[in-house]
Amino acid sequence: MASSTSFLDQSESQKRQFIDAETVFLATAKAKKAAAEVRGGMLWRDLRGKSTLIRTSTNSAQKSLGPRSAETEAMYANFIARKKSAEDRQKALKAQLATQQRLNRALRVGRVPNVVVGVLKTVQQAVRQPQALYAYETAAGVRIAEEAMATRDVDILFDTRKRISFFTAMKKLDSSLIGVLRKVDPSFEVVEDQLYTARNQDGFEVDIIRRAVKDADPHPLRMSDEEDDFWAVQVSTGEKLQSARRMDQVVVATSGEMALMRTVHPLDFARIKQGLSKQVGRDPNKSGKDALQSRIVTELVNEYLPHFLLDGSETSTS
Repeated sequence: MASSTSFLDQSESQKRQFIDAETVFLATAKAKKAAAEVRGGMLWRDLRGKSTLIRTSTNSAQKSLGPRSAETEAMYANFIARKKSAEDRQKALKAQLATQQRLNRALRVGRVPNVVVGVLKTVQQAVRQPQALYAYETAAGVRIAEEAMATRDVDILFDTRKRISFFTAMKKLDSSLIGVLRKVDPSFEVVEDQLYTARNQDGFEVDIIRRAVKDADPHPLRMSDEEDDFWAVQVSTGEKLQSARRMDQVVVATSGEMALMRTVHPLDFARIKQGLSKQVGRDPNKSGKDALQSRIVTELVNEYLPHFLLDGSETSTS
């Protein structure tokens, strides 16, 4: 097992700050969802000589809800009240969130690379973050020893089963996946002889991985129609990572910004890493880190996160 020096407790002030920041982050997400439910508007319009309630959408579509009556007047009043309440709450929480992010930065609450949080904030559909030590240490309120952390690269798992929702989201964003990365750091470029990898000017790399081709999976798979975008690479652990139990965890960047990281259950992660460490032909440098990460995550669960030892198909800390 990894020694006790594998973990460094965060200070009490850091732990309290994270709890406060996480609470505001989750409340802001709920407020955003509530505000989305009342997007658009309602208005009264004269149609065929009758005052009629019209529901308008953000894309200028209109729908008649019926002529003026006690029922439609109540509907209108309720909508306007809900819309104002949702907008006011969202505005107030956004201000609180900005304050919490400044406090996160001041107290050094987070250490997730800014680019990782930036990507997570922009794209959630069909992606998971299998290099999840940041999520596990955040949930435990500790720091994992540096030698176990992969600080100069990150893998993003693309779930080929959800490719339609992913590509739909990309079209709504009017962006490619490399475009999303460049919004976080304009220096990212896809590596010419390694098209599943993007590297920025500081040498930080992002790899897009996928399971081996199965069923109706497309292959090869480019992440958008843009010629300079990623091509996802098949990895031996892709199917195991994709089918693993889920864990959702709010994580904090070094900048203080927060995002929801959707990753794999820590015990599934440990099991997959242990298997990788014993894989014939695995690079010895990588297999050593695989074994180390497996041991550390297992110990982390035993010491700090015993609730993960309970059986369950899905786990969420939020």
